[in-house]
Amino acid sequence: QVQLVESGGGSVQAGGSLRLSCTASGYPYSALYMGWFRQAPGMEREVVATINTDGSTTYTDSVKGRFTISKDIAKNTLYLQMNSLKAEDTAMYYCAAEHLPLSEVYIKSIAYWGQGTQVTVSS
Repeated sequence: QVQLVESGGGSVQAGGSLRLSCTASGYPYSALYMGWFRQAPGMEREVVATINTDGSTTYTDSVKGRFTISKDIAKNTLYLQMNSLKAEDTAMYYCAAEHLPLSEVYIKSIAYWGQGTQVTVSS
């Protein structure tokens, strides 16, 4: 059973930066496909960025050039560095993990989720 614990959310002004962290336990971290998702009030949960076991990454268009996903296998930790934040980035951010590439899994079928961390960007 994979357990995910996020941290690093908070409130920031537009143009600012935050770094989210997600620590995983319960499964060999290097074998997990991981990603960050977000959900704004009244909206569907959407993918923000993913990272595969080989380190390859994907980003949704709205965050390209501003967000960077990375992982530290030695620390079993996933990161999301968010720069040049915009009001529209405001959402609950969730860490997720799967045994398959996240691009091949329907969001509602993803097996493992963290509890979420709130990011609020004021304009």
